[in-house]
Amino acid sequence: MTTLDRRSFLRATTGAAATLAAAKALIPGGAWATSATPEVRGATLGYIALTDASPLIVAEVKGFYAKYGLDQMKIEKQASWGATRDNMALGAARGGIDGGHILRPKVFQYSLGTVMQNNQPTPMYNLLSLNEDGQGLSVAQDYAETGAGLDSGLLAEAFAAKRARGEEVTAAMTFPGGTHDLWIRYWLAAGGIDPNTDVNVVVVPPPQMVANMRVGNMDCFCVGEPWNEQLVNQGIGFTAATTGELWTHHPEKVLGMRAEWVDANPIATKAILMAVMEAQMWCEDLANKEELANIVGRRQWFNVPPADILGRLKGDVNYGNGRVATATGLQMKFWRDGGASSFPWKSLDTWFVTENIRWGYQPGDLDIASVVENTNRSDLWLEAAKDLDVDVSGFGPSRGVETFFDGKVFDPENPSAYLDSLSIKSMV
Repeated sequence: MTTLDRRSFLRATTGAAATLAAAKALIPGGAWATSATPEVRGATLGYIALTDASPLIVAEVKGFYAKYGLDQMKIEKQASWGATRDNMALGAARGGIDGGHILRPKVFQYSLGTVMQNNQPTPMYNLLSLNEDGQGLSVAQDYAETGAGLDSGLLAEAFAAKRARGEEVTAAMTFPGGTHDLWIRYWLAAGGIDPNTDVNVVVVPPPQMVANMRVGNMDCFCVGEPWNEQLVNQGIGFTAATTGELWTHHPEKVLGMRAEWVDANPIATKAILMAVMEAQMWCEDLANKEELANIVGRRQWFNVPPADILGRLKGDVNYGNGRVATATGLQMKFWRDGGASSFPWKSLDTWFVTENIRWGYQPGDLDIASVVENTNRSDLWLEAAKDLDVDVSGFGPSRGVETFFDGKVFDPENPSAYLDSLSIKSMV
């Protein structure tokens, strides 16, 4: 997988990395400024109404942006991940956004141009992991008697029967090649259900998932909270599994920003990172969970009853099929183990690129290492963390070998071995 070399990648992303190197050279020792006044007083960040956007919102509500000299931040709701993509391509200067809460694979998808209009690259950086875990794989109530849970294979017979009647089986996710797409495909494939042939995979914006399930437009879906919990609370469906059960401490959303903006505003970038990291620490504190649910549930943010947010935010999961579990440890993590859930490990980006290759969203000969190296800016996270007196001694390029619920193993040093181990895939 080596045909896209570094030079080709940089050309494809309009020289973003070269610009970054020049910007860093202007700062003594290559370090990013720590106490200087930000170049600008704010940026425009987008978000989708999902619980994992909480740190961006809390940083605004609690005054953390202003604390670091950014008193003119704009945190703007996006209608869908498609709208987020289009606004990111525009940039705030042209009425769009400078960055925000995005699905982790979008950083390299935008940078490579593979999901952009006219395949026009928008160079991006992954600056910070907003959260781990906290998504759900939910199924229509009609399938409750199958007993489907982590084993999606229990749905196979019912799905086959529906297809035999000439009806379509629909699985919904939020964006092609994004996290929810990858989770539902992984879960179905692990149970022997081929997402390419046995179901019709469609895109539905997160806030529209419950309404579409209510009118029978889908059989199952994967989305972030609070929509799985709302589905259960309304008696429309059940959660077969949370994504933390598929992959413990899996990465999810990130703070992604346009490379052009970051390169032009290194001091402001660090200020944003520090504000969001402080917000993550606040969100992680169990004592703040109820207040957090009340904040993001407000009309101006999610417009969702706090009761649809709070339970799973604390790790209490009503699956909706008679199974209720408390203190599960499956809650969304914002600042686990001194920042391990916030640090943007390069090895985790490697898995997302590899999984996109698995499902044919990226070519099989893509130079994975080059893509990750040019889009992951964990170095900036480390600089901001040091200014917050965070111990960064345990953070490096790799989190190590990852193991999934079905026993599959991903070694970031050998993505090909992982791909070879998978029986259901659609590589090109």
